[in-house]
Amino acid sequence: MRKVKLEDLTGPSRYAEMRDEFRRRIIALKRHRRIGVGDRVTLVFENFDTILFQTQEMLHVERINDLDRVREELDVYNELIPGENELSATLLIEITEQEGIAAELKRLIGIDEHVALRVGEQAFPALFAPGRSTDEKLSAVQYVRFRLSPDAVENFAREGVAVDIVIDHPNYQARATLDEGQRASLAADLAAT
Repeated sequence: MRKVKLEDLTGPSRYAEMRDEFRRRIIALKRHRRIGVGDRVTLVFENFDTILFQTQEMLHVERINDLDRVREELDVYNELIPGENELSATLLIEITEQEGIAAELKRLIGIDEHVALRVGEQAFPALFAPGRSTDEKLSAVQYVRFRLSPDAVENFAREGVAVDIVIDHPNYQARATLDEGQRASLAADLAAT
């Protein structure tokens, strides 16, 4: 999948005019890219369009116009675009009780060793971006990649082959089976790489 380039970006005044429509389009796109795994974890799978939107939003909200800073933002967000035979996602640990956030995040330390994407009988462990968790601390926002084998990529969209996201952490076990809309959206990503 191609990276977002400088020429893909829309200038500040033009973006302000098209922002609402672009946001509606991305919200519709994310309906099939947002996958809840149990009651606390959600994965939002990224692609060119989601990263273009996030980049445009950051530039808009932070009022970044300096070309060097724009390039820096592009470099940061382009890291989230999946490579060949990969899917990438933002993993969100969603805790709504404000007073319980620290305790719940501490309970989930080590989750980076316990998330996998299953395609049929094959399991592909999530590869977590470094620096977002330690033995004592865990960020509620993580960035993950799933590197699939070529046959798993082929099987991903095949009818009758189950595709699941599995979390088997000692303090959190959950599984989500992708529906047809989710599979089709992610299979398109795999075909684009």
